[in-house]
Amino acid sequence: MKLSFVSVLALVTATQAFTAPHHQHVAQTATALSMSTAEATAFVQGERIIRDDLPVVYVYDHCPFCVRVRLALGIKNVKHTVEFMANDDINTPTALVGKKIAPIFALPEDDLVMGESMDIIKLVDTDPRFGEINTIKPATGRDDIKKWQKSVQTLLRVLQRPRYVATGLLPEFQQLDGRHAFIKNHQLPPYEKPEWKGNDENPEGMDMDLKLKLYAEAMAKDPASSVEELNAKLVELDDIVFSEHYCSEGGLSLDDVDLWARLRSITIVKGVEWPTKLRNYMDNLSALGDVPLYDAMAL
Repeated sequence: MKLSFVSVLALVTATQAFTAPHHQHVAQTATALSMSTAEATAFVQGERIIRDDLPVVYVYDHCPFCVRVRLALGIKNVKHTVEFMANDDINTPTALVGKKIAPIFALPEDDLVMGESMDIIKLVDTDPRFGEINTIKPATGRDDIKKWQKSVQTLLRVLQRPRYVATGLLPEFQQLDGRHAFIKNHQLPPYEKPEWKGNDENPEGMDMDLKLKLYAEAMAKDPASSVEELNAKLVELDDIVFSEHYCSEGGLSLDDVDLWARLRSITIVKGVEWPTKLRNYMDNLSALGDVPLYDAMAL
C-alpha cells in the first residue's frame, strides 16, 4: 500500500492553520547599523500604474524568485495579474517559455514573455510605462548578508519545506499531485540532491515512499531546538540590517528584493521570535509590496 501524505496533513489542526502566532520580540542590539533606524526614511511609492492590458506573472507562492518579482511590482505600484501554477503543472510554463520554470512574466501589450526574476525586474524598472525608472537601487554586493543566508540554508530547509506542503493552503499545493511533485524534487537534510533525485549511478533516486515518510517524520518532529537556533540567527541578522525600511544604507535596493523574498518563508514557522527591527522590516515591505506573509498559517 502506498504511503499517503495525509499522515502529515493529519498533524495540522484547523486552529493551528488559521490562528496567527503571537510575535514575541527580543531586545534590539545597538550597532552602527541598527542605530540608523530612526534616521532612515520610508520608501515613497509612486502613483498607481494600471495598464489597459495588465502584466501577468506566473508563479509559485513559496518560491523566493517569484516573490522577488511580485515584491518589485508592488514596490513600483504596478497593478498586475498573479497566476499561481500548480507545482506539478508542466504544460503551462512549457507553452510559455519552453520549460518548467518560474517566475514567468508576460507583457501582453508587447507580446512579450520572459523568465529570470532579476531580468524581469530590470525590464520593469527601466520602462517609463511603469512609473519613474530606476526606483529600486542596484544591489550592493554585501558579503555579510550572503554569508548569513548561507549559514541558515540547511536549517530553513528542515523547517520550511515540510510546512509548505503540510498546510494544504498554498495554491501550488492544493492537490496531492502538486504536493508530491514538490516532495519528489526537494530533498531534506542531510540528503543531497543527487541522492534524493537520482544520478548516473541511480537514475531513479530515492524511493517515493521513503521521501514521503521522511517529510512526515520531519513535520512530526518537535521543532523547538531548530526554532531556537533560528531565533538566534535572526538576532544576528537584525544586527546587520540597516533599518526597518531597507536592509542596506542608501535606500531600498535589490538587496531588499532578494533578502525579503527569502525571509518571507520563515513566517510559515510557528514560534519564531523576530527581533523588533527585523519584524518591522518584514511588515513594512509586505505592505509596500502587497505580498502577504504566512503568519496566519504558521505551523
